[in-house]
Amino acid sequence: MNKEIIIIGGGIIGLSSAYYLQKEGHKVTVIEKSDFSSGASFTNAGIITPSHIVSLAAPGMITKGLKWMLSSTSPLSIKPRLNYDFLQWAWFFKKSATHKKVAASIPVIKDINLFSRELYEEIKASKDFDFHYQHKGLMMYYKTDKMGEEEWNVGKLGIKEGLKVEHLTREETQKLEPNIQLNIKGAVYYHSDAHMTPSEYMKQLKQYLEQNNVTFLSNEEVLDFHISNNTVKSISTKKSIIVADEFILTTGSWTQKLAKKLGINIPVQAGKGYRINVKNNTGITIPAILTEAKVAVTPMNGFTRFGGMMEIAGINNKINKKRVHAIVNASNSYYSNLNISQKEIDKVESGLRPCSPDGLPYIGRVSKIKNVTIAAGHAMMGWSLGPATGKLVSEIIANKKTGLDITPFNVERFN
Repeated sequence: MNKEIIIIGGGIIGLSSAYYLQKEGHKVTVIEKSDFSSGASFTNAGIITPSHIVSLAAPGMITKGLKWMLSSTSPLSIKPRLNYDFLQWAWFFKKSATHKKVAASIPVIKDINLFSRELYEEIKASKDFDFHYQHKGLMMYYKTDKMGEEEWNVGKLGIKEGLKVEHLTREETQKLEPNIQLNIKGAVYYHSDAHMTPSEYMKQLKQYLEQNNVTFLSNEEVLDFHISNNTVKSISTKKSIIVADEFILTTGSWTQKLAKKLGINIPVQAGKGYRINVKNNTGITIPAILTEAKVAVTPMNGFTRFGGMMEIAGINNKINKKRVHAIVNASNSYYSNLNISQKEIDKVESGLRPCSPDGLPYIGRVSKIKNVTIAAGHAMMGWSLGPATGKLVSEIIANKKTGLDITPFNVERFN
């Protein structure tokens, strides 16, 4: 049965959900509090990451976070706050950071990433799109033997999961990237990953949806839900009251705040990241993570993107210049003759990644209200998991058997 569906949130998860729902014949409206041109879906590294099998909530991460807390240039910054939502999230993060829980999440993260990569390739193959997409893998560059050992241990876990992973010397790496001079000891090379240009894809996806009768309401913030008999009947914004059959929250870092209006607790903290676009030809052709600095480098359509940092300090878009310069300094230390201009540094942008406590997204219906589905909390894998999440959402709405087991993504697992 075709339904009237409201998607709240116009990032990659919201638009991917709209894509699969309109294909099922539903009448879809996407509501976004900005203008569909900013946020994490536009500032991310654009990498599809089956390689990222170990979640942020890994054993030892709390200790690292405490050490890094005192540094203004560290890759991870957690600003302690006497705020109930933050303290609850931190407690759940601590409980999730066990070897057993991380081991259980590895195949789950791998499978949904591979599923999403297949769906991206299906979309790319259709006649409706012509976007930049390359499947060249991902290099994990390291400068020290200690980091090399850490990365190779993760690589061996990837091999056990069926991924193709190689441990390369500096010389072997240099042969694959002959147009750059690398200051590294070696690299762990995941063949599984692909990369894109986010702004290009988001523009094409929105245009496609508009041509296929999806309605977009920009600069509309949802203020409240009108509930009767455990069912949302309508929502109110500053401009109007909107009635629909189904409501989907793809609201990223704002999900916890909005879900509270439904009487539901979805622990999410915003993890701010930064990106710098370099227009001159860098010679870089394979995406990389500069592991000691946790900086991502992606060759995109017409530029190279350098991005990184995970700054958990509440919802804000303030630019911390020390962290921006940490990205620049790290990039310069791994690549010789790299020229990031001051003008490019000044054009830095930030985005807020929605981090769940255990590194897994929330995908599914809520139990208290019959017609609300949540798809959020994807952290650094939002871009990677866009199509997979959208496809799963469309199957949930249709009450079909989902393409993947969604039990690990239970939206009420922390209640």
